[in-house]
Amino acid sequence: MGVSRVLIVGGGITGSVAATALAQRGVEVDLVEIVPEWKGTGHGITIQGNALRSFSLIGVWDEVRASGFAFDRVRLSQADGTLIAEAPTPRTGGPGLPATLGSLRSVLQQILSAAVHAAGVTVRLGLSVRDWHCDPAGVDVTFTDGSTGRYDLVVGADGIRSQLRGQLGIDTVPQPTGLSIWRILADREPDMDCSELFYNGPRYRAGYTPISPDLCYAYLLDADDPGSGPGDRPPAAVLRERSAGYGGHWGRIRDQITDDAAINYQRIESLLVPEPWYRDRVIIIGDAVHACPPTIAQGAAMCTEDAIVLAELVAGEQPVDGALKEFMRRRAGRVRMVVENSLTLAAWDINPDTPGADPARVMAETLGALEVPA
Repeated sequence: MGVSRVLIVGGGITGSVAATALAQRGVEVDLVEIVPEWKGTGHGITIQGNALRSFSLIGVWDEVRASGFAFDRVRLSQADGTLIAEAPTPRTGGPGLPATLGSLRSVLQQILSAAVHAAGVTVRLGLSVRDWHCDPAGVDVTFTDGSTGRYDLVVGADGIRSQLRGQLGIDTVPQPTGLSIWRILADREPDMDCSELFYNGPRYRAGYTPISPDLCYAYLLDADDPGSGPGDRPPAAVLRERSAGYGGHWGRIRDQITDDAAINYQRIESLLVPEPWYRDRVIIIGDAVHACPPTIAQGAAMCTEDAIVLAELVAGEQPVDGALKEFMRRRAGRVRMVVENSLTLAAWDINPDTPGADPARVMAETLGALEVPA
């Protein structure tokens, strides 16, 4: 009764985990990725325990752990580096996994891409979907090179700018959050052994996460307005100016900012597509339907949970329509909580004097709720 042949559109974290999980359950999987060279971007990523659980379920946790930096607490500091508090982080992946792991995105994608190939997935690069036609038994797909295929299910995991979202007739689009982010890799000192967040500084927030024995991923949350980005100026000079006033470890990170090409600057947008996320036998998951600011660091976790739960349900015994309805029942409320709470924290970053603002409470409540498996 479950699916036997599935198309995955998009080869990022969501698509890679979904393809691997489905193939490991005996499903024939094709994956198409629009870029001709399959790799992740070079900056870092903070991965919470519930994403690590997903990696464990598809058999790549040992590689992810060996390539990253695991820790179980977070450090909160004033802008000058004075410690405010240090607290344990809930283990949302269960007691057998760390609470958090820092990794390089490109390394994580290499691990996931290798897992996709090892699972027997057919991968085609430089390709996407032109159109499709659904009938009660499946989906006939035409690809952008003119080739065709027939599938029991099409899964769109093509990111926040999803092409499939529009093709499904869904008009929800990403919205600005009022935040932007600067990212850079820097040398890690031995005592930089967990995430550290810096408050009450000249920008909204600064922070870093260790990602290897030698490196950390550092970021600065900034405003999102016409003058926030580097413009025509050298990005390194702008970031050094924006981060002036931060001390402690972030002050030493700032001293390393010299290479313009190493700096990543992006606006932060959010997205939450109303349910259901599918039409007939075409469904979109991951960042294509939900994206949030990194204020709880749950973006990758929500994406990998989507992938695992979908694979579990559609490869089971129930009909496809019933599996998709059950998927929405299990995912919609959990995802909505994460997106809304992440946006609340972003609003409080922008306006910290908001009456009733209590970031620590919202963070704790959210991660506590996520300790219940997806």
